Amino acid sequence: MKTKTHKENKVNVVTLGCAKNMVDSEVLMHQLQANNFEVEHDNSKSDANIIIVNTCGFIDRAKEQSINTILAYAGEKSEGNIDKLYVTGCLSQRYKDSLEEEIPEVDAYFGTLELPALLERLEADYKHDLIGERILMTPPHYAYLKISEGCNRTCSFCAIPLMRGKHVSKTIEALVTEAKKLAKDGVKELMLIAQELTYYGLDIYKKRQLAELLQALSDIEGIEWIRLHYAYPSKFPMEVLEAMSDLPKVCNYLDIPLQHANNAVLKRMRRQITREETVALIEEARRIVPNIAIRTTFLVGFPDETEEEFQDLVDFVKEMRFERLGVFHYSHEEDTRAYDMQDNIPAEVKADRANRLMEVQQEISAELNQEKIGKTYKVLFDRIENNYFVGRTEYDSPEVDNEVLVATKDNYVRVGDFAYVEITDATEFDLYGTLVKKQ
Repeated sequence: MKTKTHKENKVNVVTLGCAKNMVDSEVLMHQLQANNFEVEHDNSKSDANIIIVNTCGFIDRAKEQSINTILAYAGEKSEGNIDKLYVTGCLSQRYKDSLEEEIPEVDAYFGTLELPALLERLEADYKHDLIGERILMTPPHYAYLKISEGCNRTCSFCAIPLMRGKHVSKTIEALVTEAKKLAKDGVKELMLIAQELTYYGLDIYKKRQLAELLQALSDIEGIEWIRLHYAYPSKFPMEVLEAMSDLPKVCNYLDIPLQHANNAVLKRMRRQITREETVALIEEARRIVPNIAIRTTFLVGFPDETEEEFQDLVDFVKEMRFERLGVFHYSHEEDTRAYDMQDNIPAEVKADRANRLMEVQQEISAELNQEKIGKTYKVLFDRIENNYFVGRTEYDSPEVDNEVLVATKDNYVRVGDFAYVEITDATEFDLYGTLVKKQ
């Protein structure tokens, strides 16, 4: 017997994982809405009768969260609180057979590229005329633009190719069409995402075309910021940096995960680059774009990583003084090349190394932020929180980077607007300022 009233043909889409998954959910929700479903996103108090969980399967922690979420909704289904439960995304793509056996309460599992099949199961049509359209789950003034799917790289620790397949680029024309629709709906900032951004175009144009894409997107009226996420350092196309320097709308911001800096570890990771080549790339980036902000991520605790190899990474971070930095613990993933190696770094050692590296970065970030005091920056405001207007400079991406806080008591700006802010104070990861003028 059902324990609560729920609406027929109402779908609650629950998204786990990265921005690429979010875009997939946005597309799914638009398709469902066009088929006369009532749709909502990640509503814990939902009265929907259908739940779709879009899962992440990247690392152990993400897989655990995905499985726990599926189990929670499987329990809801067993209690009669929902009618149907479907699972899609990376975890489903990678472990479909075992999931079907272990959690049979789920009505059906779908992979990352099986949107038409999922819609068909819901007796909905896949509407080709909606390709490129979606319901945004971000604030209306910014959106993620996924320019390709999959990855051709062979990093030994990474399972993404197992879940997302080979690299497939969208055409420049399709991306411009999608971006124009977003701009028409009020989007001012595009964040370009992919499993591997710099590979863009090789499959369909037979050459890297990211710089050409940036030019085409820069011509779109209404788009004011274009931000680059998830670039690969090996054989980096330098013309992208030239485009960043030449095109005012392209933010002086580059998210380029480096993963490590010790040559022996980089070789075991199959990263196809050396420490020396990495240093040369960073130095050249800072020469071409003198005020560039570089965000990177590192992986600690990779099999056989010695204390000396880790210290080499620490020294590299001190030398390079990255503007933004994140750290992940190595996760031993089945069917990757590194899985044949022994996961021989204890969890407590991985955690200690991650903390030590972030302590170094915290000091660097504090020093770099102190240098911003007294300077004025263009800021895009995302929300109001705890008596502050909260925004970002072009050097900061949502959720992962610095934020600019302007007190609501003495200032006023609309969320979604740009304004110029003079920085008056700074901490390790936040800037405080006063409004100078609106754009």
